[in-house]
Amino acid sequence: MANDTTERRVGRPSRREMLTGVDLATEGVDRFQLIVNTSAKLFSEKGFDRTSIRDIASAAGLLPGSLYYYFKSKEEIFLEVHSQGMKILSDAAREAIAPHKDPWCKLEALAVAHSQVLLDDSGFMFMVAARFPECIAEQNQILMKQRDEYEAIIAEVIGELDLAADIDSDVFRLQFLGALNWAQTWYRKDRGMAPKDIGKHLVKILCSAHNGTVREK
Repeated sequence: MANDTTERRVGRPSRREMLTGVDLATEGVDRFQLIVNTSAKLFSEKGFDRTSIRDIASAAGLLPGSLYYYFKSKEEIFLEVHSQGMKILSDAAREAIAPHKDPWCKLEALAVAHSQVLLDDSGFMFMVAARFPECIAEQNQILMKQRDEYEAIIAEVIGELDLAADIDSDVFRLQFLGALNWAQTWYRKDRGMAPKDIGKHLVKILCSAHNGTVREK
């Protein structure tokens, strides 16, 4: 008798797969995380709207129907990708600033961590600068809460800086994040600064401007 897993046509589900919904090619794999990782990559490369459930299943090596065992919709996958992406950023930020006491050293460590995570190849960071898909507008509060939790870490560090009285800390935070996130549009792995140096350079500019203001006083 033909082996059910090896002697079947490529792309055609076996009888066992059709009956059980189990994709034998990925049996034993953490399919939930496989779907999330694959989706993050595709959303980053193609955009949310241009990525279909079939695209995700194909790239993950799963049967299209298998995805619905883990997620009800593409929108639900997006929510999980966003949640994990923001957790990656938050965990990296907390770990980076933990050893430091000086606020400017904390800010530099934070900028380095943000840049390194932002410019990796996982795809999770596509949502940092992207607008939320209109089809999940009802979930915007959840998404914004996740972003706010990360930005609260940044706000706390900025709050420790000895900034001039006329510097708005909220605007400082938004410009700081904007400058870091803009690197997604111009960064090239094969030339220019490494991600960690991009973060360091930004804080060097900010610190230099701050020191100049202090000297003028």
